[in-house]
Amino acid sequence: MSDEVEPGYVRVRLDLAYDGKDFSGWAKQAGGQRTVQAEIEDALRTVTRSPEPYELTVAGRTDAGVHARRQVAHVDLPEEIWAEHREKLRKRLAGRLPKDVRVWSVAEAPEGFNARFSAIWRRYAYRVTDHPAGVDPLLRGHVLWHDWPLDVAAMNEAARPLLGEHDFAAYCKKREGATTIRTLQELSLVRDAEGIITATVRADAFCHNMVRSLIGALLFVGDGHRPPEWPGKVLAAGVRDSAVHVVRPHGLTLEEVGYPADEGLRARNKEARNKRTLGAASGAGCC
Repeated sequence: MSDEVEPGYVRVRLDLAYDGKDFSGWAKQAGGQRTVQAEIEDALRTVTRSPEPYELTVAGRTDAGVHARRQVAHVDLPEEIWAEHREKLRKRLAGRLPKDVRVWSVAEAPEGFNARFSAIWRRYAYRVTDHPAGVDPLLRGHVLWHDWPLDVAAMNEAARPLLGEHDFAAYCKKREGATTIRTLQELSLVRDAEGIITATVRADAFCHNMVRSLIGALLFVGDGHRPPEWPGKVLAAGVRDSAVHVVRPHGLTLEEVGYPADEGLRARNKEARNKRTLGAASGAGCC
């Protein structure tokens, strides 16, 4: 997964969106399950009439059932393929892709761009309602129903100690050889006029199940089952607490991915590949 493009190829950035309901996550799987990556790669190969597949690199691999509004990926295409299709590639993909996946923009990436390692933050939103009647039927695929009244102020109080750089092992599904050190830049909750609570979660990167575990802990505070200091104590303990539930995926949406100015891409790529330790920045991951 190089930052350098092979001679004869052009790196192309794709900004895309998808409804995760009927996908087994972003990444291709050996069992042939339906995934976002496979759908886009198949469509790309079809519209460019290419005998060979082109593999996408994504900013953040989303789990089964998780949505994305502004996901980012890149693909390296042969120069002749890019020259032939660049003006019409977006429209051709729109005609070939299923309706639960859209590619909003297709453009030549700046030098040094890597969709995964160049990113400096990923922003997710988790939406939940505690309305006694449940979720608006038109929103049921994107909003979780919590059947206890939620205190948003208490949830925000509980969120504050989680901000900053920490080892989030207590909120991550451990993966062999992967660090769980992350920098949580924002974790805040707001209730709108319709009673939907949106939690905004932004970090340099996320480890597996991190967002949904954090939300699960905050919901336990919001409904009064745990005091506001409890999520911070779980974080400090550094081990999974059986009371922390990974909430259902359909309430989670990847909203946006942030990148540095073009001149900062190479430095960010190098920083993101470094093994993290507390007190040292960076890296890349998925949620």
